[in-house]
Amino acid sequence: MRSKPKDALRAGPVPAWWPAAQAATPRALLRRVLPGPWRVRAVLSETVPAVLLGGLVGVLGVDDHGPWAAAGAGLAAALLYVLRRGLPAVVLVFAGAGAGADGAFLPLLVAAGWSAGRRIASPATLTTAFTVALAVTVPASAWLDPGGVSLTTNLVVSAVGFLLLAVLPAVIGRYRAQRRALLTALRERNDQLLREREMIARQARLRERQRIAQDMHDSLGHRLALISVHTGALEVDRTLTDRQREAVAVLREAAAGAMRELREVVLLLRDDAVTETGGVEGVDRLAAESRAAGVDVIVHHGGEPRPVTAPAGHAAYRIVQEGLTNAHKHAPGTPIAVALRWEPDALLVEVVNGPAPLPEGAAIGSGQGLTGLRERARLLGGIVHAAPTSDGGFRLAGVLPYDGAGPPGVLEQAAETDLLLPPMPPDPGARRSPAIGCALGAGLVLLITIGALTWGGFAFVRSVHNATLSRAAFDAMPLGAPEAEIRPQLPPGSNLMTADYRASGPPAPADASCEWFISGDENAPLQTETVLRLCFRGGRLVDKQHYAAGG
Repeated sequence: MRSKPKDALRAGPVPAWWPAAQAATPRALLRRVLPGPWRVRAVLSETVPAVLLGGLVGVLGVDDHGPWAAAGAGLAAALLYVLRRGLPAVVLVFAGAGAGADGAFLPLLVAAGWSAGRRIASPATLTTAFTVALAVTVPASAWLDPGGVSLTTNLVVSAVGFLLLAVLPAVIGRYRAQRRALLTALRERNDQLLREREMIARQARLRERQRIAQDMHDSLGHRLALISVHTGALEVDRTLTDRQREAVAVLREAAAGAMRELREVVLLLRDDAVTETGGVEGVDRLAAESRAAGVDVIVHHGGEPRPVTAPAGHAAYRIVQEGLTNAHKHAPGTPIAVALRWEPDALLVEVVNGPAPLPEGAAIGSGQGLTGLRERARLLGGIVHAAPTSDGGFRLAGVLPYDGAGPPGVLEQAAETDLLLPPMPPDPGARRSPAIGCALGAGLVLLITIGALTWGGFAFVRSVHNATLSRAAFDAMPLGAPEAEIRPQLPPGSNLMTADYRASGPPAPADASCEWFISGDENAPLQTETVLRLCFRGGRLVDKQHYAAGG
């Protein structure tokens, strides 16, 4: 028979039981029991506490069970500690059963409660796990380790111990887990709000830029077009002299250059991704335009040219342009020196003009150009300095970094500040702090513990009273007296107070029913107790003994 190809074997619908079978594979079960990732740090953080916990459980149980049984108990505690990550509820139940049967497992119960509180997210599952663990712990303690106490006392002590050693660590672990989850959610929400705020700022900035571009195109474009048309008509006017035609040609070239730069600025404002034009390479063209207008402009290049970002190059271009404009306006006709020096860490741009020939105040400026230059340089991480020179001239200089990046977040902060965005509204959905629920749980555990301790105090006092028989009454009871006469004179007795003394003292008579009491003798030495024993047989008092036993 010919075998089918592998592709044919894989074809066909997937059975309904296939996902469950995949989940039941040994590898999947291992990942479920021991969830990773198991890097070196994770292995150490699990192995070291497991070894320490197992050693502690073994040391606590070696006196009662011997070295081999204690070693087995320690190994079991270490294994359960490692399994608590993948099976927190199961480990909690086993730890509760072990702690109820043997007090050496109490450290494991604390670790299991802490881990269950941290790792079980569902409140119903968490409540069920602790209920089952309590239902296992209390009967195990009452059945395997009664300790000579009554059933009620044993149940109360076991329940209170479970609350303190398992539930309280679980509440603390739950609080830490919920707090970490809340902080993570708040951090993610904050990041999302910052991204949304940046998108809103960018959209508002683009809308404002488009509006400004439209206004510039409609107003300045129309005016410059009219200037270009009129200067073109004047240039062909036969009534003008050659010198006048040259001046008109300069005006027409200036108008054409202004129109070209206006189109570039409008294009830049309309599209934020367009690289700014007019970089360092345009400085010589600016100087040539000023020379064509009859101004003596000298450009000096110093240092080894280096690559510069488009924003930094455009800032250098604007500094030279503003310096030339101010020189033409405030000191017309004076020589102008432009310098570009490529320093090791920044580009130095400098424009210096001579003293103004006109009286002071002949030309009035708004100062907005210098303010804009300073702001532009600041956003790029540079500076702009403007001040008069010693000979009456003026110097405008700027230092611009080559990368032109500026401090992180400055551009976004400036954009948001300029747009006057409203503050982010508070979250309308009030979040309840996890500390409230955890504090209520811890408070409830503490109240139950305090109530149980109070009840235990009263029960202890009552047990002492029920187990105390006065020495005078003991001595007044004669041997051979009927049991019916002796019983009414005896207190109810207490196994809790006398269980440790029953194995000491003289041997009891055969087939006799004995009762043990304490005398409460205040003259007895420390760590000793005077025990009173009465034995009955056949309805008569057949033996009475008093002896000192260790407390």
